[in-house]
Amino acid sequence: MDLGWTLRGPARHTARVLCLLALLTAWLTGVPSWANAVQDVRIKGDRVVITFDEPVREATSFVLAGPNRVAIDVSGTTPGGDVRAGGAVSAIRQGQYDGDTARIVLDLAQPAIVSEGNFGDDGRTLTLALRTVDDARFARAAAEGRMRFLPPFSYLGGEPAPRYRERISAPPAPRPASLPRVYGSDSSRPLVVIDAGHGGHDPGAIGPNGVREKDVTLALALAIKDELLRSGRVRVALTRDDDRFLILQDRYGIARKLGAALFISVHCDSAASGDASGATVYTLSEVASDKEAARLAARENKADIIAGVDLGTQNRDISSILIDLTQRETMNASAGFARLLGRESMPLIPIKANYHRMASLMVLKAPDMPSVLFETGYISNPHDAQFLVSDEGRKRVAQGVRRAVEIHFATRMASR
Repeated sequence: MDLGWTLRGPARHTARVLCLLALLTAWLTGVPSWANAVQDVRIKGDRVVITFDEPVREATSFVLAGPNRVAIDVSGTTPGGDVRAGGAVSAIRQGQYDGDTARIVLDLAQPAIVSEGNFGDDGRTLTLALRTVDDARFARAAAEGRMRFLPPFSYLGGEPAPRYRERISAPPAPRPASLPRVYGSDSSRPLVVIDAGHGGHDPGAIGPNGVREKDVTLALALAIKDELLRSGRVRVALTRDDDRFLILQDRYGIARKLGAALFISVHCDSAASGDASGATVYTLSEVASDKEAARLAARENKADIIAGVDLGTQNRDISSILIDLTQRETMNASAGFARLLGRESMPLIPIKANYHRMASLMVLKAPDMPSVLFETGYISNPHDAQFLVSDEGRKRVAQGVRRAVEIHFATRMASR
């Protein structure tokens, strides 16, 4: 009879299995039940279909303009898998928004909004319906905030939950804001308003090592402000000097209320290929100008559409002509400054050969104020990103803007 503690073969096997089960139990209790990754993102007609390895907790979507995008934040997952663009979506990008949220960004070939969305019964598939809209409806959607989507079951408790969709405000309805500070004491000097793109809940493009466009544009705007003030030839105001979100209409609206003579919106470009490099300058396209002129002329309250000119007493045709003429003159001035900005920046920073481009961008649609959108480089390119976040890079961008601004106003003064 064996009275020792040595276990026989079957007993030893059972002990090993029990030990393994105990280790697995301890490990699994430390891993969230929703840990998974994006498996696939595809555009099927007017539908965006996103699949995941495992069920997710929730998803939200919101739209961003300048350039037009749809952003989708998914809680409890990480980026990954295959992507396939098409239709209204020109490109698809993914990134880790924070430690618990994956962000999927759909670059739009034309303005489109998410009209509805639902999870599949297994919680592993999210289908969003895209609807193409005009610029005005897209701008309203950008101001409305997020749409929230929940899976049909509670995976933590296993109890069925009603399927529903909720729209929440992001950000909350803004309170009337005071106008920003104007730097420079000589009121006879022209005012330049610098707009740092994105901000607040909108990080913009995300580059290597998590560099966020909203942080880069703010640092560049502050550097440009300091450089312009050192020249002593202009006054300067910033649409934002901290990490806050502004809707597009507020950005150029602030500049118009301040009576700005020039509006510069600062951004960083992004592309799926990390090889794209160099700065570009956008101005409003003529087609967009015609549409905007017609829309403005159709408004009931036409007073002060053009600074200093009350259109309320004019009939519809005359109003349309006046707005059109004013905006065409503004477009010419904007194009002239865009060419100056590219020419003066070329010795200082990387500039694309065809740097002046035209697009229907909401932030450029003030009818009576020369406006440009300055894409200072590609944040998706490691070399451009490193340059833009460096002290030397910010200094060079600011010097290029200062040179162009000085020549712009000197030329306009001489022409008068």
